Amino acid sequence: MTVNRIIKNELQLKCHKKRRAHELTDGNKKKRFDCYRKLLRRCPVGTENFIWFTDEKLFTVAAPSNTQNDRVYAPVGVQKKNIAPSRLLRCRPTFSSSLVVSVGVSALRRTDLHFIDAGVKINGQYYREVLLMQKLLPTSKSFRITSPSN
Repeated sequence: MTVNRIIKNELQLKCHKKRRAHELTDGNKKKRFDCYRKLLRRCPVGTENFIWFTDEKLFTVAAPSNTQNDRVYAPVGVQKKNIAPSRLLRCRPTFSSSLVVSVGVSALRRTDLHFIDAGVKINGQYYREVLLMQKLLPTSKSFRITSPSN
């Protein structure tokens, strides 16, 4: 506690926890930029606003756990093997309820959120026939008609 007090009161420093992040090296940046240039070359001039990107996100009901804060306190002298297993195990449901959401975005707009029915496997066929053809493409075509041309 003394070290924490010195850091906070005397040195006037504040502790921040590092977060996880993907490293984006100069090589990664160059590769992304090259892909971006190739994509633009494939599109006719003035149509870059009509490039659509789609993505799906899985939301689960199970709460995330912070294992750093999961501690079991026992009196000194009590061995770990003598503590009830129910106190030592952090269990989570095997099949937590979840929801998958899909959306498309472009420079013009974004589509509505499309909720995927529970239990549906999103494979190539489902993506093409349902998500793309029935939901995302009709929405994106309506944007093309109503948006001003460049």
